[in-house]
Amino acid sequence: MNEKTLKNYAELIVRSGGNVQKGQLVMISCSVDDAYFGRMVRDAAYDAGASEVAIDWLDDSTARERYLRGADEIFDEYPQWRVVKFKEQDNRGAVYLHIISSDPDYLAGVDPNRLMRFSKVASAATKPHSALTMSSTLRWSIAAIPSPAWAKKVFPDLSEQDAIAKLWQYILKCSRADGENPIDAWEKHNASFVNRVKYLNEQQFKALHITTGLGTDLTLGMVDNHVWEGGSDSDKQGNQFFPNIPTEEIFSMPHKDKTEGRVVASMPLAHQGSLIDGFELTFEKGKVVSFKAEKNEEVLKNMLAMDEGASRLGEIAIVANSSPIGQLGTLFYNTLFDENASAHLALGRAYPKNIKGGDDLSQEELLARGSNDSLIHVDFMFGTPDMRIAGIKEDGTEVVFFDKGEYLI
Repeated sequence: MNEKTLKNYAELIVRSGGNVQKGQLVMISCSVDDAYFGRMVRDAAYDAGASEVAIDWLDDSTARERYLRGADEIFDEYPQWRVVKFKEQDNRGAVYLHIISSDPDYLAGVDPNRLMRFSKVASAATKPHSALTMSSTLRWSIAAIPSPAWAKKVFPDLSEQDAIAKLWQYILKCSRADGENPIDAWEKHNASFVNRVKYLNEQQFKALHITTGLGTDLTLGMVDNHVWEGGSDSDKQGNQFFPNIPTEEIFSMPHKDKTEGRVVASMPLAHQGSLIDGFELTFEKGKVVSFKAEKNEEVLKNMLAMDEGASRLGEIAIVANSSPIGQLGTLFYNTLFDENASAHLALGRAYPKNIKGGDDLSQEELLARGSNDSLIHVDFMFGTPDMRIAGIKEDGTEVVFFDKGEYLI
């Protein structure tokens, strides 16, 4: 990959992704194996005017050995110094840039009980930080670069070198970063969301009825005054940013108690080192009452049992079948890409911004209005080329606005 393209990509992450402003603290998370690119992002952040840039170096191998060989009691506690670190960074208004490249299998073979226990305490301890990012009080962005293990997982029939080259090609194409001016390309892409978001927000459908040829027949009751979003987000000062690079979704908030029916996943779900495949969920009064999976059903069971909200929905996201990511016909084993290939649902926590005035409501007020709360937020894909979505109005009238996998608006 030529250096100019990489620098353009790093600049896209900084200036469009996080929209780093002069005088801000920038926190980058990046694998130690990708130090060269982490430093490119660091330099781009300083060029944008950051007052300080720090990098949290990640190492899949060390994380894996911790789960395999660490003392059992350490998985029931989260280091307090990490909580203090987040609080100090958050108080300084940090911008968080996450560069992901993990091997999808790096946690394979790890005791799922250890994963579940530590995930639970980590999520609880970092919930105040998560609340600031999910409400867009803080700006953040996630982007990806290939690792050898990830590339070989996606393209097992290619040599390592060719697999890395092809994954780079796909990442840059999906991220609209393969041209001369990625930042301009993202502004044009962002404009494509406006009319559809406006239409859906004006309709204020009471519910959505979604069907697919795989067997999904689901009715999602929507919260009152729900808000659809897509493309860029804005913090409370009105600074635009892109939380996900790439992004193709328009998403909103289903009512936590008003989902009825069956949903059949259309793609496998990579979760904590395991691939949950061939799975489906049945909902009654918003809660999963039965489930099954052809592969790794126990992982799915543990995920749903994380807490009360883990078995309820926090997000519905619509993605057209013609999404450039979907058209690649490739399983990335990475939610950032796979969720933008297909319409999806999220089990767990809802985004407060998906209800009018939600960022200013307490958690109790959000719950009272139907927003879901949980320690998890896990997206899974259920979109298909024959997906049909009808919006149900207050008087029961149905308006089909999405059919055969595409918008009709």
